Amino acid sequence: MSDIAYVNGAYTPLVDARISILDRGFLFADGVYEVAAVIDGKLIDNEAHIARLERSLRELRLESPVSMTEIVEIERALVSRNGVQEGMVYLQVTRGAAERDFSFPKGVKATLVGFAQKKNILASPYAEKGVKVVTVPDLRWGRRDIKSVALLAQVLAKQAATEAGCQEAWMVDADGFVTEGSSSTAFIVTKSGAIVTRPNSEAILPGCTRRSVLALAAEAGLTLGERAFTVAEACEAAEAFLTSASNLVLPIVSIDGRALGGGAPGPHAKRLRALYLAFARATAT
Repeated sequence: MSDIAYVNGAYTPLVDARISILDRGFLFADGVYEVAAVIDGKLIDNEAHIARLERSLRELRLESPVSMTEIVEIERALVSRNGVQEGMVYLQVTRGAAERDFSFPKGVKATLVGFAQKKNILASPYAEKGVKVVTVPDLRWGRRDIKSVALLAQVLAKQAATEAGCQEAWMVDADGFVTEGSSSTAFIVTKSGAIVTRPNSEAILPGCTRRSVLALAAEAGLTLGERAFTVAEACEAAEAFLTSASNLVLPIVSIDGRALGGGAPGPHAKRLRALYLAFARATAT
């Protein structure tokens, strides 16, 4: 973790960063967050992340304490002040601190915090050896399209993956269809070469990296299909991969202990990671 955080208008040493115990993000998970990757000291695909943050705020009827332009300035300041060349910036907006009551408080200003982390994104070992996935029941609420700070179900899913010796968990709905990863979008590649991922809806988070990867795949002339798929279909696929801001594109080499593609990263995942990295560097701000 880097040393300087942002808290409600001030940059402060991370160890001194504080918010009230009455903050509604702490008491009710009444807030949203956003994460943007940093490569070469620049923000990656950040316009999409800011647009998603605006949408999440709107869906929760939560007013940001500063403009989106100012939020981008805060992100850049955190990158600069912490000397982050490669990693991520985290932002969180909550409804603010008020007497504990379920209804929205009146006359309360939202809380805005942020911090930066250094992380090895470009030379991730999982880009070369692939990610192992375990499946778990999807226990989340019905508005998964909002990037809410209510992440307990995802924490439990990620812990299940860790305990199974895996790096990611795929959450599965009651009908046996994969929704998404605990912190990523799920993709498969069929034996005919079609790239398949679940369509955006209230059932999944609209991934920013997902959106860009689909656009890049279309430009490359690859076959795309936005539809739900089952765990059984995924296990029979030619390959699978995940996308997220902090991991870009990573190949998946096993699901519930069953190897995909001989247990090695597939060609589509490798190609799309390269295409996305080129796009990221060309459009970084």
